[in-house]
Amino acid sequence: MAKFLIDEIYKSVKGLMPNDNIVSGAEVCVEGWIRTNRSNNKIGFISLNDGSCFSCCQVVYEAEKISNYDEISKLLTGCAVRISGKLIITPDAKQPFEINADEAELLGDCDASYPLQKKRHSLEFLREIPHLRPRTNTFMAVFKIRSIISQSLHEFFRKNGFTYIHTPLITGNDAEGAGETFTVTTRDDADYQNDFFGRHACLTVSGQLHVEPFALALGKVYTFGPTFRAENSNTPYHASEFWMIEPEMAFCDLRGDMAVMEAMLKYVIKDVLANAADELKFLNDFVVETHDLITKLETVANSDFKVITYTEAVDYLKNSGEKFEYPVEWGMDFYKEHEIYICEKVAKGPVFLIDFPKEIKAFYMKINPDGKTVAACDLLVPGVGELIGGSQREENYDVLVKKMDDMGIEKETLEWYLDLRKFGGVVHSGFGLGLERFLMYVTGVANIRDVIPYARTPKNLKF
Repeated sequence: MAKFLIDEIYKSVKGLMPNDNIVSGAEVCVEGWIRTNRSNNKIGFISLNDGSCFSCCQVVYEAEKISNYDEISKLLTGCAVRISGKLIITPDAKQPFEINADEAELLGDCDASYPLQKKRHSLEFLREIPHLRPRTNTFMAVFKIRSIISQSLHEFFRKNGFTYIHTPLITGNDAEGAGETFTVTTRDDADYQNDFFGRHACLTVSGQLHVEPFALALGKVYTFGPTFRAENSNTPYHASEFWMIEPEMAFCDLRGDMAVMEAMLKYVIKDVLANAADELKFLNDFVVETHDLITKLETVANSDFKVITYTEAVDYLKNSGEKFEYPVEWGMDFYKEHEIYICEKVAKGPVFLIDFPKEIKAFYMKINPDGKTVAACDLLVPGVGELIGGSQREENYDVLVKKMDDMGIEKETLEWYLDLRKFGGVVHSGFGLGLERFLMYVTGVANIRDVIPYARTPKNLKF
């Protein structure tokens, strides 16, 4: 008897991936975990999920056919079973098919203390059991989409001629200059000269500095990996460990940088819409209160992204008539309330904010001819605000050295980075997209702790 994944059967029945062995009346075998099990003295129904797809398979078992009917009828949610029987295709029913069981075998029993029962559980409760929450509809949907997004990003960059570079997790540099790094040490006395690396080492906050040299050799590159921030923040948007996608492109200015951002976002969103329809529908119906998730994604995928300068945005905000919690002045870093207003009220869709004051941006960003702003951009999207940050990098050696001196950036550990400006340096640009922040946007999930398998936040390292 042929064994199938539930996803294989669904795709064949729906005509997406036809299989000549998957026809009504065929003998099939499936294995999975019981979501629900109800029965009387004659007939029972199991909702079975094997993790291969979002949908469950209905199994019908009858006392006249199943020798161990009494045993199977008592199985609890969470038990793992193997079901063998006839495939019945039911195109007019809510379920496109069911399996009429001839045999049912218990593969893994489940204790009565199993915390996931047939009821809705709060996300706060599920955060306490991250090892079990992937078995719920919400987290199965979220992590399926996370996988699709990750693969789609790699596909986008491969198709567009980018080379994938693995940058180090342990570094001696704080790319953002904020000092919010985790020290990596074998000592307890802070004597870093006698430490493992002979100097202070930390977990990376960004792969950007290390991937730039490869852009100046290979043209278009990207890194995609975990990054770490020792920021003591407990907001729904911050985590101490998260994943970043960071492309870097030689012979590319800020406008070219923004074109890649827009193309990448549209490519990935369209991929999710096409390949996670069931997951998105569930999230739209049961997680997103406004029930406009799919419409929002379709709108962004088909929008032309607008461009507004930082100075123009300040003027819009000051003349808006709105009473913002944080008053607006030129030179400030915008808060989420400002970003949402610009995005939803001014641009009425995705928008790039460009040309920020140099004092509020990183040392490596290109100074504009006005001497006051840098060639940087933030991509704002409805409902979230900032999604991506990018910039044209400063390619002039003398200018970059002066900026580092003015900002108090230590040059000793970044001599290699400065070398890039001396040895064939050219105009180049890049950006960073936080995977979890993007996933929150695509799924409508409001807390970053719910889009990463095991959240690392302050005072949270149980698992």
